[in-house]
Amino acid sequence: MSTPSHIITAEELAARIRPGQRLIGLDLGEKTIGVALSDALLMTATPWTTIRRGKFTPDAQRLIGLAKEENAAAFILGLPVNMDGSSGPRVQATCAFARNMGRLTDIPLVLWDERLSTAGVERTLIEADVSRARRAKVVDKLAASWILQGFLDHLKARPGPGGHKEQT
Repeated sequence: MSTPSHIITAEELAARIRPGQRLIGLDLGEKTIGVALSDALLMTATPWTTIRRGKFTPDAQRLIGLAKEENAAAFILGLPVNMDGSSGPRVQATCAFARNMGRLTDIPLVLWDERLSTAGVERTLIEADVSRARRAKVVDKLAASWILQGFLDHLKARPGPGGHKEQT
């Protein structure tokens, strides 16, 4: 099966981003969608909001509206692959979400390995002595920020146009 044209690679996105555009990171959960937003310099991801999932179309339209409002070049969608690299039901659900988003918008999506993003955020919050109730309220948008920051760091490490590494 071929990849839909609105799902692109990190390298394809790096070639498309125009100055001043942002990226939106998404952490899809069964009940919520964590949302993070990059700055216009593509250096820093900031936790933005958590959307309680309802019907797909209104949720997608809210995300598309945010992307247009914030001049976003793409959505960076966390892909929850298993630790051994295999795909499970959550990967299938994420890919279905991406395909369905492509039917509603021409804003591209990048699927980005999110292994351990939620676990890493949870561990950080526990170490910071954040209460269980408070963790539940912020973990999804923080996980989206973790995913997006990993992607931004990848972009910065790329040599050549779009990356910040010096070429020798």
